[in-house]
Amino acid sequence: MLERYSRKELRDIWSLKNQYQTWLDVEIAVDAGWVAEGHIPAEDLEQIRAKAKFDVERIAEIELSTRHDVVAFTRNVSESLGEERKWIHYGLTSTDVVDTAQALRLRQANEIIKQDLQDWREAIKKLALQYKDTVMMGRTHGVHAEPTTFGLKMARFYASATRAIERFDRVANEVETGKLSGAVGTFANVPPHVEEIAMKELGLTPQPIGSQVLPRDLHADYIQTIALIGTQMEELATEVRSLQRSEIHEVEEGFAKGQKGSSAMPHKRNPIGDENITGLARVLRGYAVTALENVTLWHERDISHSSAERIILADATALIDYMLNRHTGILNNLGVFPETMRKNMDRTYGLIYSQRLLLSLIDAGLSREQAYDTVQPLTARSWDEQLMFRDLVDADSTIQARLTKEQVDAAFDYHYHLRHVDEIFKRVGLLA
Repeated sequence: MLERYSRKELRDIWSLKNQYQTWLDVEIAVDAGWVAEGHIPAEDLEQIRAKAKFDVERIAEIELSTRHDVVAFTRNVSESLGEERKWIHYGLTSTDVVDTAQALRLRQANEIIKQDLQDWREAIKKLALQYKDTVMMGRTHGVHAEPTTFGLKMARFYASATRAIERFDRVANEVETGKLSGAVGTFANVPPHVEEIAMKELGLTPQPIGSQVLPRDLHADYIQTIALIGTQMEELATEVRSLQRSEIHEVEEGFAKGQKGSSAMPHKRNPIGDENITGLARVLRGYAVTALENVTLWHERDISHSSAERIILADATALIDYMLNRHTGILNNLGVFPETMRKNMDRTYGLIYSQRLLLSLIDAGLSREQAYDTVQPLTARSWDEQLMFRDLVDADSTIQARLTKEQVDAAFDYHYHLRHVDEIFKRVGLLA
């Protein structure tokens, strides 16, 4: 994790100190299971709970000789205990501890990310409601299409954020799982009842069946969902970047006093925050590929996934936390310019009302082909000669013979396009 692109809360979760703490939590929970099984004296567990501790530097020292981090950890913990040390790691294999403890850290990260997602959606919601009726140009292929509102645009992203929350809730629940079934998953040395008691103490769901490791499709699904959330953020970030262009300038990222946009050009105000989101979304998609490749392991396990996972799980959760927090801040400080939005609608000479005029002619009795062939030449002339479309319509004999002035006025009224805004907002849960 780069400190620049992570917050302290997530760095603490993925620290060595917290890694070893969660390992110790698992070891103690397993011993609680053994006590329930009647195999370990309750007083030994009491001693372990009271005295077991670890030292990060000492573990590193021991690992220089063991070349095995779990062995180094268990030996260091044993140094803090008396005779009861024999119950540390009793019946377990390394991955029992590592995978289960990793689920604990993922749960800690998930709690933060879930709140991040709620805050992000709330920022979008505020924009949607504030600008529900703020008319602007809708664009397809980057070209003026028909009127919409900035609130509708944000409502679409609000629905996207809602889907993100639903997806993340599902994968978070599925990845908060552990296994204590031993070397090849047979429970030969740790009975299922011990696992059941331990998982209850840890607040995790036991995986019904595994090998020596938890199934990695769980983690692939989880990382892919994080990558998809990053991509959903990127979609909104790209929208802001496009609307901030000087030629459009309908929105603008907040620009703090004293902030500099360019080392060379003092006038520059660049959408650097949204560009940051765009770049980091690419990194998350790369992690999704690695997570997919981690699924396929030899037989009951190998550790080809392990090294990659030490990077991608920490980085992906830290990045999505950072991105959600940064993007929420951008949205909460977004400059929105309704006057510019309205002014930009006139830049295409009223051509944005061509479909409404076409439909009005059909309603007046022309065939679709006749109506289309009547309107399209006028749109071409308006664009090519930079003439107001309405003026050409008012001078066209075919249209004037079919439509009254009131009907033409209605065809050129943007309010027609916005008459279902409230209904759409209700459909996405933004209005009661």
